[in-house]
Amino acid sequence: MNHSSSDHGPTAPREAAFYGRRRGKPLRAGQAGHLAHDLPALAIDVDAIPPTLAALFPVPVRAVRLEIGFGGGERLIDDARSHPDIGYIGAEAFLNGLAKATTAIAESGLKNVRLHGDDVVPLLDRLPDGALERIDLFYPDPWPKRRHWKRRFVQPDNLDRVARLLPPGGTFRFATDVEGYAAWTLRHLAADPRFEWTARRADDWRRPFPGWPGTRYEAKARREGRIPCYYEFLRI
Repeated sequence: MNHSSSDHGPTAPREAAFYGRRRGKPLRAGQAGHLAHDLPALAIDVDAIPPTLAALFPVPVRAVRLEIGFGGGERLIDDARSHPDIGYIGAEAFLNGLAKATTAIAESGLKNVRLHGDDVVPLLDRLPDGALERIDLFYPDPWPKRRHWKRRFVQPDNLDRVARLLPPGGTFRFATDVEGYAAWTLRHLAADPRFEWTARRADDWRRPFPGWPGTRYEAKARREGRIPCYYEFLRI
């Protein structure tokens, strides 16, 4: 089921979609109600994206940022509250996370957030060139089995999309607690002349991003001995 403002239904799954399952446990009544009543006003119609992304928001915004795979939306909403002059687009294919975020946005009255509840690639392909100040990818599914590596988001074709959407000076931020995916990401970005890793010392990637609220998943990773990494890459 696609809860969006588009009449075309959900995007057909791509052969190598980078997300996993679409649904989890049944939604609570309140969350289901917010999906039905509030998501249509928050959802982005990928077939009617304005040439200037600020027009997506009912309040003035000076820049627009995107978070890919926002989970329950905690970081997205925290950022939006802290920066009311910036527009935020959150993409999440997992229905339960979309419901949780929709509920929180509706109950807090945030006006500077829009949502995309489907495969993010069709959205990326329709956004205007250089339209995003920042793109965040936090704790994506690492697809640890070799035969699934093609489903990782960090791939040459998606880096082409990221590079197109970020103007010079824009940033791509990535966080993971999976050593193999961290190495994979650094290898791909280091080989791409369009990006520069901003770290100058180890603490630059060991410390969370400024204003980082932390997550339950991250706390669990630390308890289990996994060390999160926080990478920022500058579009040059």
